[in-house]
Amino acid sequence: MRGTGRKEPFIEGLKDGIPICLGYFAVSFAFGIQASEVGLSAFDAGMLSLLNVTSAGQAAGLGVIAASGSYVEMALVQLVINIRYLLMSTALSQKIDPELPTRHRLGIAYGVTDEIFGASIMRGGRLTPWYSYGITLISVAGWVTGTVLGAAAGRILPERITSALGVALYGMFIAIVIPPAKRDRAVLAAVLGGVLLSSLLTWAPVVREVSSGTRIIAVTVAVAALCAVIWPREEEAADA
Repeated sequence: MRGTGRKEPFIEGLKDGIPICLGYFAVSFAFGIQASEVGLSAFDAGMLSLLNVTSAGQAAGLGVIAASGSYVEMALVQLVINIRYLLMSTALSQKIDPELPTRHRLGIAYGVTDEIFGASIMRGGRLTPWYSYGITLISVAGWVTGTVLGAAAGRILPERITSALGVALYGMFIAIVIPPAKRDRAVLAAVLGGVLLSSLLTWAPVVREVSSGTRIIAVTVAVAALCAVIWPREEEAADA
């Protein structure tokens, strides 16, 4: 990792990021159209995607912008929606070299999204920054490009098409999760448990009033803790 073996993991990251890039392009195209509707230029929308890389957070941010909300409101909204990335980063920190320099840790952290996290956490062995740079580079390229083109297109496309594009993100995430779920019963249990508990909290009379970001955190912690107790991983297996 220090000067050698950088090209191979970087190329692997690029290859693994191709489906994420395509999915991001479709979803961000729809986001770009929404951004143009609240008055953002193609450049503004592109910079927004480049600096954030979060679909839910950016969509919520557009709502705050459209409502002429304050910076405090924007900060609170982003905190609630994106706080789940703290949990993802904590999980990824267990897969990287303890001596990895801060600059590389920051580089990996920039690309922590649901889909990149899913691909990275399922990768065997240590997570090198070069793999993260590869998968992040191509994924963010698709995200930003789609946003810029969508913002430029404006309201040209009909609403039903832009709504259909939003489904691509969920299909892409399912494609990431299903293969390891077929091989590992712990992953399968985590997926099914997450779906069931998330549905319960969404439909329950009192709990459904809680923000979606808080519910996601609660589901993640509960399911992960339960699976860790039932199927603990040995230290040797984690470092393999």
